[in-house]
Amino acid sequence: MNTTPAHEIVVLGGGYTGLLATVRLAHRTRRANVRITLVNPADRFVERLRMHQIAAGQQLADRRITDLLDGTGVRFHRAAATGIDPVARRVTLSDGASLPYDTLIYALGSSTDTERVPGVAEHAWTLNDPVRAHRFSQRLTELARDGGAVTVVGGGLTGVEAATEIAESHPDLTVTLVAAAEPGSMMGPGARAHLDRAFERLGIVRRTGVQVEKVLPQAVRLSTGETIASELTLWTAGVRVPRLAADAGIDTDTTGSVITDATLRSVSHPEIYAVGDAASVQQAFGRLHGTCQSGMPTAAYVADTIARRLRGREVRPFRFGYIHQPVSLGRRDAVIQFTHADDTPRRWYLTGRIAVRYKETVSASPWPTYGISRRMSVPVQFSHGGSRTRERV
Repeated sequence: MNTTPAHEIVVLGGGYTGLLATVRLAHRTRRANVRITLVNPADRFVERLRMHQIAAGQQLADRRITDLLDGTGVRFHRAAATGIDPVARRVTLSDGASLPYDTLIYALGSSTDTERVPGVAEHAWTLNDPVRAHRFSQRLTELARDGGAVTVVGGGLTGVEAATEIAESHPDLTVTLVAAAEPGSMMGPGARAHLDRAFERLGIVRRTGVQVEKVLPQAVRLSTGETIASELTLWTAGVRVPRLAADAGIDTDTTGSVITDATLRSVSHPEIYAVGDAASVQQAFGRLHGTCQSGMPTAAYVADTIARRLRGREVRPFRFGYIHQPVSLGRRDAVIQFTHADDTPRRWYLTGRIAVRYKETVSASPWPTYGISRRMSVPVQFSHGGSRTRERV
């Protein structure tokens, strides 16, 4: 009989990366003396890739984390992490519990930054959780009866997808997109031209090269001094990560993300691994930015690396390269910009129906991947960068 205490592995966060790391690690260590606990505030899995669809009034499948974990041997603890003691190697939780760990996977993700600009926290909406996104959709429906004005702040992929989804589903609303940079500026000229045509077709008003200085109850004030009417303001500009790691004395960068070494361990506390948006991961072309495209490979890599280290095997450094920028433009249009490993655009891109099918495949892929990962270690990464990675200019 084995009397050796089990190696305790705690995963903080049940989003895209935390869930993949959990089920993949459970499969890879099924014959090892380990005990894995996943900590998350809710049992429902949040599809962050589809939050703009909820905001526009669409219903998504109700996916439960506990259903996926059934039969894996993973313990699910429904609570929020409130503190980490890296000396005692314990995590304190919102329900008063305290969990010891030998290895910790930090997968708490990120959320929209509502603190940097005055009025955002009080008067703007975000896509940080499905409940708020659903309430926003209800307000949209009410506002559409009178043909009101909606402002989406942020010209990144989330802002573009939200603005086009809202404009398509509520054509009677006046939708304005406010962005410091031109939307799609990271794409090639062909993909940008298609994006521009989609904005024109949907009647979206663009205010670019400006910033929002303050959000008011019924308006937004721009850096130009102009105030534009906005009965509903959706804020998608900027991200923030939880302060849990920084408050615990774990080395973080200026955003609060855990600084990692070449194998995604904390540089100050090697028993802690960080994945996804809450990890500061450096590659040859620079820091990874927070996307599911890069986050899922970090989770798979960490699960494999922990399993290998528990067996005393050598591990290789993490390497990653981007392959695409998939953007939905409502339910009937999309644009897919294929990229070099450093996320700069290639010549190739897709538009129209084939792009819609491509984007839907990407958005729908995580949940089946989790199910398969319970039984086998499936690849979730299609480019490892390397010699074709180009330096950003």
